[in-house]
Amino acid sequence: MATKDQTIIAFDLYGTLLSTESIAKELSTHFGKDKAANLAALWRRYQLEYTWRFNSMNQYEPFSSITRNSLSHALAEFGLSLDDDSIATLMKAYDSLSTFPDVSPALEALSKESSITAVVFSNGTQSMVSNSVKSSPDLGPHASVFKEMITVEEVKRFKPYPDVYTHLAEKMGKSKTKEAMGEMWLVSGNPFDIVGARSMGMQAAWVDRAGNGWTDGLVQGEIGRPTFIAKGLGEVVEGVKKHMKK
Repeated sequence: MATKDQTIIAFDLYGTLLSTESIAKELSTHFGKDKAANLAALWRRYQLEYTWRFNSMNQYEPFSSITRNSLSHALAEFGLSLDDDSIATLMKAYDSLSTFPDVSPALEALSKESSITAVVFSNGTQSMVSNSVKSSPDLGPHASVFKEMITVEEVKRFKPYPDVYTHLAEKMGKSKTKEAMGEMWLVSGNPFDIVGARSMGMQAAWVDRAGNGWTDGLVQGEIGRPTFIAKGLGEVVEGVKKHMKK
């Protein structure tokens, strides 16, 4: 838990620290490089779509089950199949996704920032997140940077459901008031997550690695936009500091 004078920064895991596209390397052993890249993208699309559909139906399945089932959906759409052992290997590989190139230097710099409490905040199950953070060859060396690994399992809803953001606040010893929520930061490469956090009063830094600019138009006005946009993870800490001085 953060002390009163520390700034809380919650980092999304999949699509922000870890590249979901990197699973294509494992898929390519079965289907070749070109097909693997397209399959990885479709897998991710259905993975997210399933979470939103469960939210809409007021139902819940663990992210591990969703990840497995969305893989089956993507395979079927491509007219492909894998045996159970191969699927199990792919699921294990999901716990060792590669980080984006800007992650390691950014986390190394973050480890020297005593005024910041960094946590992981993810849709993943506690087991998935723990394995990914502690066992990933890329992320493991920086695991100590994160003081908490907070997941949606207890809430049984997925981002951007409002309760997951208040759950984060509770875990960090914050109240659910607008003022308290506004003291916390979300860092994410996923626009839907940014909009969800902003709608609950949080500050949010969107990592725009592609450099395409903000195009999400779901919510108009300030609460539908990130507090600031970073071109890479290395810009986040300084961006947060600059905003806090205003």
